[in-house]
Amino acid sequence: MPELRILSPNNIDEARGLMGEIEAHVEGVEIMAPKSQLRLVKITGLDSRAANILKQEMLSKGGDAALSWRVFQLEAEEATAIAIGTLKQFRDVIPKLAKQPFELKEVSSKLKEALYAYDSPPSPLPVAGRTLDFTARTYIMGVLNVTPDSFSDGGEHFSTGAAITHAKRMVAEGADIIDIGGESTRPGAEPVSAEDELARVVPVIEDLAGSTDAILSIDTSKPEVAKAALRAGAHIVNDVTGLSNLRMVEVVAASGAPAIIMHMKGTPGTMQENPVYEDLMGEIIAYLRARLESARKGGVAPEKLLVDPGIGFGKTFEHNLEIIKHLSEVKILGKAIVLGTSRKAFIGKILGIERACERVFGTAATVALGIANGANILRVHDVKEMAQVARMADAIQCGRY
Repeated sequence: MPELRILSPNNIDEARGLMGEIEAHVEGVEIMAPKSQLRLVKITGLDSRAANILKQEMLSKGGDAALSWRVFQLEAEEATAIAIGTLKQFRDVIPKLAKQPFELKEVSSKLKEALYAYDSPPSPLPVAGRTLDFTARTYIMGVLNVTPDSFSDGGEHFSTGAAITHAKRMVAEGADIIDIGGESTRPGAEPVSAEDELARVVPVIEDLAGSTDAILSIDTSKPEVAKAALRAGAHIVNDVTGLSNLRMVEVVAASGAPAIIMHMKGTPGTMQENPVYEDLMGEIIAYLRARLESARKGGVAPEKLLVDPGIGFGKTFEHNLEIIKHLSEVKILGKAIVLGTSRKAFIGKILGIERACERVFGTAATVALGIANGANILRVHDVKEMAQVARMADAIQCGRY
């Protein structure tokens, strides 16, 4: 008696494996595997005529495109389309679009680039004499707040000695990267002078650079702090303002260090004052794309850049949930994705837990789902626990263990 099973391959390689299990012909597998992956691609700023041509071309290959009825009737000059098709259908349509008018040649090129970025792992990242291979596993970044007013630990590691001891503990527990910050970026935080910030972080970096083999990241938005931290032994710049300061771009470019570009709406002092978005993921991706391009023009090597959607930075708790749910959309940028959900207020609000240090299990859920949706580096406080979550999620998601 025949039995049925609905399959759910996460990517082309899984589809290839499923077909290989039933001994499908190798050449046939290569033809069929791209048909297993459905993609919905939102395209904005189209000429309405281009949108109608796009729909017809997609239909001709078995796909489709959703348009406003006003666009279909040519009653609107500009259009947004959602193209729907398998990877095979998009691959067949892309060269046809390249021959069409109304900027569809540019759309064709961007479609090809976007689909490749979405379905390809980020390039390996050489840093501190090591290479972060994002096909191998998810990496753990331990948070080290050398501040008296952190939301998560309330100054527990403010002294140089306490900070160094905690950092070494996190390395022993499985942290690949230690992210060292001397200025709190919690909502409503007061700014700190560069002198105070340097006094907090430089002695810690100097010690850890000489006593551990961990990758060290400086969490700062000040170019002078980043420059001094890199000179002291830091390897990565983590800038919550997304390299928006051109002097920071110059520092990163001159050093050759990798940098994390984060999305934030507003400033730490104002970011939680009723943040509003018309298109949350679209606006985050557009911001990160613009900052990546600015950094590239400023001399930063594109392969040295990572992105962070900025959980909790100018987002409501609903926004944070939506980002985690749709994190895979950020893969279109072709960069390794850093995700920082650890102990944050949205977890406490949902679970009714006031103390940040008690939000471990809520954080674990966000970490696991973050990995499933494309996170490559997890910025966490509870390293031992989240390293275990990451290892388990990697094993389930990609057989990486």
